Amino acid sequence: MAEAYIVAAARTAGGRRNGKLMSWHPADLGGAILSAIAERSGIDPAAIDDVVMGCVGQAGEQALHVGRNSVLASTLPQSVPAVTVDRQCGSSQQALQFAAQAVMSGTQDVVIASGIEHMSRVPMGTSVAGGAKPFSDKILERFGVRGFSQFTGAEMIARKYGYSREQLDTYSLESHKRAAAATERGDFEDEIVPLEVETADGTELHKVDEGIRFDASAEGLASLKTLVEGGAITAGNASQICDGSSAVLVVSEQALKDHGLTPLARIVNLTVTGGDPVVMLEEPLFATDRALKRAGMKIDDIDLYEVNEAFAPVPLAWMEHTGGSHDRLNVNGGAIALGHPLGASGTKLMTTLIHALRKRKLRYGLQTMCEGGGLANVTIVEAL
Repeated sequence: MAEAYIVAAARTAGGRRNGKLMSWHPADLGGAILSAIAERSGIDPAAIDDVVMGCVGQAGEQALHVGRNSVLASTLPQSVPAVTVDRQCGSSQQALQFAAQAVMSGTQDVVIASGIEHMSRVPMGTSVAGGAKPFSDKILERFGVRGFSQFTGAEMIARKYGYSREQLDTYSLESHKRAAAATERGDFEDEIVPLEVETADGTELHKVDEGIRFDASAEGLASLKTLVEGGAITAGNASQICDGSSAVLVVSEQALKDHGLTPLARIVNLTVTGGDPVVMLEEPLFATDRALKRAGMKIDDIDLYEVNEAFAPVPLAWMEHTGGSHDRLNVNGGAIALGHPLGASGTKLMTTLIHALRKRKLRYGLQTMCEGGGLANVTIVEAL
């Protein structure tokens, strides 16, 4: 089978809700990362065969094909097509897998996989505002529920694996500490595309993730209320609402030669699975089992892993199930500290994973995301 390579990977610094990226229109935010990827790779933008953009909130300012609108807002020529995909939180990870599949099939040679989510300007739930009912009575009756909730799923995982509120908070504090340390070391500098933002004093370049709490403490996390009485999930041990965009450029071996490109990583395995839509967030555990088996690998073969921190119980359960090491997991912090810009998180995590592997001179990385509906993507890469 033909190989697929990643030759550029970048992201914006995360913006807090109603924070520094508030003045950016979603299409412009998506366009900025597309322009940056083309510039960083050095490829002629006209050679790009397609843009696959993940986005969850395809409503309001992200409606009417935000992928195409992002191309029109970028430096790419209008001849570059685009498609917008929704696999919930894994949307841009799926964008990456679609891009890789296109390249590996030989039908395309140069594809940008990207993601956008402006959660300040298009809040969660916008697409079902006005009482829209996405789940039919037939679905609800089949699963014996009144509705599906990621918050309920997170509580269910915490109970199933016996995680206490204190354990979740301890994990979350470590996420902030790792993100703060990575920022202070300058580990994110190569992957972040600085953006000009408006401030009370004029303008500045936004290049530091806004959600990191450099002064996070166990006492501060313990003071937060749980989302449900008697539960363990709080705003402090869940991912942060975040504005941002991200992208990677995927090319064929022929494109490497034709355009004089230098690969950062090679795609090793692409996996997606579906499981329990009620617990919803547990599927990355089983998807990882399948991905490793298909790749002929064991968890010990993987040097670093990015497991999206939608809620603290998810990476904790993933480690317990797979036997993964905390020393290799989300080494620069995760969504609890850095934010989770829904449709942009897939290529955001891949960007961080590739840069972390190369900085540490390590070889294999694995990325996985829990997704609405009980879905999960797993992507394994080899740093070059």
